Amino acid sequence: MSNEIKAPVFPESVADGTIATWHKQVGEPVKRDELLVDIETDKVVLEVVAQADGVIKEIIKPEGETILSAEVIAIFEAGDISDSAPAADKPASSAAEESSDTDADDVKVNPAARKLAEEKGVSLSDVKATGKDGRITKEDVLNHLKTPAAEPAPQASAPSQPAPAKSAPVAPPSFNPGERAEKRVPMTRLRSTIAKRLVSAQQNAAMLTTYNEVDMKAVMELRKQYKDMFEKKHDGARLGFMSFFVKAATEALKRFPSVNASIDGNDIVYHGYQDIGVAVSTEKGLVVPVLRDVDAMGLADIERGIVEYAGKARDGKLGIEEMQGGTFTITNGGTFGSLMSTPILNPPQTAILGMHKIQDRPMAINGQVEIRPMMYLALSYDHRMIDGKEAVQFLVTIKELLEDPARILLDI
Repeated sequence: MSNEIKAPVFPESVADGTIATWHKQVGEPVKRDELLVDIETDKVVLEVVAQADGVIKEIIKPEGETILSAEVIAIFEAGDISDSAPAADKPASSAAEESSDTDADDVKVNPAARKLAEEKGVSLSDVKATGKDGRITKEDVLNHLKTPAAEPAPQASAPSQPAPAKSAPVAPPSFNPGERAEKRVPMTRLRSTIAKRLVSAQQNAAMLTTYNEVDMKAVMELRKQYKDMFEKKHDGARLGFMSFFVKAATEALKRFPSVNASIDGNDIVYHGYQDIGVAVSTEKGLVVPVLRDVDAMGLADIERGIVEYAGKARDGKLGIEEMQGGTFTITNGGTFGSLMSTPILNPPQTAILGMHKIQDRPMAINGQVEIRPMMYLALSYDHRMIDGKEAVQFLVTIKELLEDPARILLDI
């Protein structure tokens, strides 16, 4: 029986998408839940999987073609894939895969999970199975990939931020010495969208940036004293610096509601909650997943949320709803060694906080010169909504909360 394969229904904020990769070709046997095609949108990459066993009869939309929401992209014929081709003509690997879902070690595994494990170099014997009858599913492999491997404790001088993807980033083309060559490649939809939003933010907002610096000694000593106890208490969640900044920003946002507001046309929208976006760098570009209701979250909840979002971002699994909304954004250029930068607003938000590298510098403390771990902070804000006085006081509040973390607990 022939069925139409349609693109997913896109949210209202996504106009169209592009066929990125067909993982199955015409005539190739497909098992239920196997990945058929990746569709790239302005924000995320969506996956379309097979709803039943069968064969792709026709690909209507080839790779690179622009498609609309719920548009037909291929014709699929459901049926017993064992009859789709003579057994003698099938590759040995395909025949083995179709004849059994059990590997040599009698581990039950879904085909999609086996394929993902092979691509990521994961041993199925290390994956915890949660599927029916002890079967390993694709989600089990993804969860295994998200589990942080044992590694040395991070240096105290480095800001805590999810590590960038271990796979090599997309490198620019290489040219021979002395060769006056050029190579033109199309910009990805995500990169194009990022470019448009950044240019729009600079053109449509009266953007200013104010700077300050924070002495990180108190936070670093607190983290050093309690990080092992914290990790044991909270089931492996690591105590990093980012959670302190998120909590400090949350408290500062409550004190300065205009920094937590947004502009909608000629209206000012004040938010009675704090949804903070944390910028995450991926191979395809910068994405900003949002931590919801941060005021109700503990440090461990924040750290787990950031790690989970970072893993999803690296694997291209972030949902559109996880990146929508947000009342404030924090970006950490210090992860890559940035000492000072001017972050660009993330519309419709009216402010963004930039963290930077922690660096030992001589400071005058009570009339004495001491070496302290210092970090420059940058707050970019929309002057249409936020006055300079409020912006400076907001940043000073974050500085004071971080230099004396007890203020966060005492609400002073």
